[in-house]
Amino acid sequence: MEKIKIGISVGDINGIGLEVVLKSLADKRVLDMFIPVIYGSSKVVAYHKNIADIDELNFSGIAPGESFKEGQITVVNCWNDEVKIDLGQVTEEAGRYAHIALDQATRDLKEGLIDALVTAPIHKKAMQLANFPYPGHTEFLTNAFESKDSLMLMVNGDLRVGVLSNHVPIKDVAGMVTRERLKMKLGIFNRTLKIDFGIERPVIALLGLNPHASDDGVIGTEEAEIIRPLVIEAKENGLTVMGPYAADGFFGSGQYKKFDGILAMYHDQGLIPFKALSFGNGVNFTAGLEGIRTSPDHGTAHDIAGKNQADPSSFRSALYLALDVARQRKTYYEIHANPVKKTKQHTERSKRN
Repeated sequence: MEKIKIGISVGDINGIGLEVVLKSLADKRVLDMFIPVIYGSSKVVAYHKNIADIDELNFSGIAPGESFKEGQITVVNCWNDEVKIDLGQVTEEAGRYAHIALDQATRDLKEGLIDALVTAPIHKKAMQLANFPYPGHTEFLTNAFESKDSLMLMVNGDLRVGVLSNHVPIKDVAGMVTRERLKMKLGIFNRTLKIDFGIERPVIALLGLNPHASDDGVIGTEEAEIIRPLVIEAKENGLTVMGPYAADGFFGSGQYKKFDGILAMYHDQGLIPFKALSFGNGVNFTAGLEGIRTSPDHGTAHDIAGKNQADPSSFRSALYLALDVARQRKTYYEIHANPVKKTKQHTERSKRN
């Protein structure tokens, strides 16, 4: 069977992105599992390889459009310019080249030249200086794939936390809690749990917007007027959805362990408990796209850039999740394109049970 090809965009060249990329790829077993393709520049990669002090790591540079070779790390040279690297600094140049690498990797993902994309961290201010017209990777890729919507999903093993609103000011959150938006995000969540994670009948929890999920209307009305009716409607349409739950008690009591997925109403409501439980091993997965994209759960960490202190655990997890999802999607579509095989597998499972 042909090996999965995983693209890696270099992210902010002044941060720890390439350090964790190269540390993750230094394990020679990686080449037995998939074909790694770095989008950036051989010179920039070599610079960060010296910082990470990794001797036994070889790569070959190619131009965009050239073939990747199995059994080696390939660097797609997205530019030939001499680039100034200012470790730990926020610069327009870093944002510009991060965008160039991301753009080339995304084009190859859309064309099927790679099977999945893992994005190293970008710095939002540097991207803004370079006139990057999106809040982050998620919005860029949603637009690139012409998707109606997507879902930012944080993953660590069986813990999967999605957010209704991504990178928006807290003052705008309540206005984004609408029936239409909830319905769209729940649909994406349910499909990705089935297709990308292989869960036949996903069980999803919805968190409330207000403290204590409004305490029966004492603290806000969104739960009674929007979220709870949507839960009822979703159940009538065949989804297994429960809630709304008060976020603090939900995570504090360990109730989150009972669900295949959790939909938070805003960024920090979902990501603070997720990172408290998973930091260093969590992965950001963009659900709802035709292409597969993951990233580590940390940022550019400019404060330790160039010090060879970055922990590659989260980036390594992002690589493995991309690989798992790519395999799972192939299996899912193969089975659903072949009803005979699906029936045979169902029969075998029934016999085992």
